Amino acid sequence: MPVSIVWFKTDLRLHDNEALVRAIQQSDSVVPVFCIDEGQFGTTKFGFKKTGSFRAQFLLESLADLDAQLRQYQSGLVVVKGVPEEELPRLARLYNAKKVYAKKEVTTDEKKQEERVAAALWKQGCVVETFSTSTLYHAEDLPFPLKGIPDVFTTFRKKIEKEAGIRPVFKKPEHIPSPVIAPLELPSLQDLGLKPAVTDPRGVLPFKGGETEGLKRLNYYIFEQQGIATYKDTRNGMVGADYSSKFSPWLAMGCLSPREVYHEVKKYEEKFGANKSTYWMIFELLWRDYFRFMMKKHRQRLFLKGGIKNKPVGGGCNPDVIQKWIDGETGQDFIDANMRELKLTGYMSNRGRQNVASYFCHDLGQDWRYGAAYFEEILIDYDPSSNWGNWAYIAGVGNDPREERQFNPQKQASDYDADMSYRNLWLNNK
Repeated sequence: MPVSIVWFKTDLRLHDNEALVRAIQQSDSVVPVFCIDEGQFGTTKFGFKKTGSFRAQFLLESLADLDAQLRQYQSGLVVVKGVPEEELPRLARLYNAKKVYAKKEVTTDEKKQEERVAAALWKQGCVVETFSTSTLYHAEDLPFPLKGIPDVFTTFRKKIEKEAGIRPVFKKPEHIPSPVIAPLELPSLQDLGLKPAVTDPRGVLPFKGGETEGLKRLNYYIFEQQGIATYKDTRNGMVGADYSSKFSPWLAMGCLSPREVYHEVKKYEEKFGANKSTYWMIFELLWRDYFRFMMKKHRQRLFLKGGIKNKPVGGGCNPDVIQKWIDGETGQDFIDANMRELKLTGYMSNRGRQNVASYFCHDLGQDWRYGAAYFEEILIDYDPSSNWGNWAYIAGVGNDPREERQFNPQKQASDYDADMSYRNLWLNNK
């Protein structure tokens, strides 16, 4: 059994990582690798960076944590910077690797890159095997073929809850046989062309990347703080660390497995009993799955202006209007408070995201894709499927069965910020 490479991407964890487990089972030794893709730090056609400072900082922290954990198994993480279709073949030659194990991609750019890497490796006798590591329900266990996945979430949810099961997690490896791996060297944000990630102290949580921190947050929220007991009632909050789980940054970077979250919720239910809130946590994980499966089904169409409905929609690109929205200077206080929180912390509540997206599309009349592209740059928990799927949904060109979903920010403010504590927090001392 030869040397194999484990190509880490957005699966930066040792628990529930099938690619890592299979590589260890089928190889004499494994080389864990992460490629800092220069393309992920460029500028999109919408004028925003693909990766901003907040998410890049979270990534670097996650890589440092992954390396530290691998070192406990006498392994380590090889980090290279460049183009994956050049760097992976170079490393395969260096280590005489015959196989690369990796997470399976579904979004357009990532899928194309996966294909380019596989083609380049094939030329030198090295094959790529990919595994689904990002969803709660495994794609092979869905009760319908890919093309038959319902385009309405409720239909999808009812059928999958009735007819599909959730697989157990893969345990952390007991040993990781590796050649000697040099000490970790990570670039700085400046090396990546980014400014320092300075988070405003008013932020909901000082998010820190890595599996260690992700598992710590998981245990805290479910068992120590028991926020899971009231999650459904509090999840639309806007101020503080514990109104919602805040798992999303670790899930997006793959520092947490959704199946691990699910099984921890089930442990809680065994000890304290199930309720509407424990169900709702799993319900939200299912939404996350749904957008990923929709991306797998519809691919490039989810990035088009007319979306999966091929709907003729308006929406232009007025740079001044968009910049005022970004800066929180629209004059609509609920929108402005949310946008300032996002700009200064890289995070915003789910309630806020729906409102600012609706305002961008329906009140300001801008092309929804520019809003989605800004979120791609700024969000610490950016996930391509969820981000673009949610924006298309709000814009009326995605999976929403309703014709138009427009939020009234004044009513939303009175419903969710009646005492103005959230607006006062972010609109004062700008």
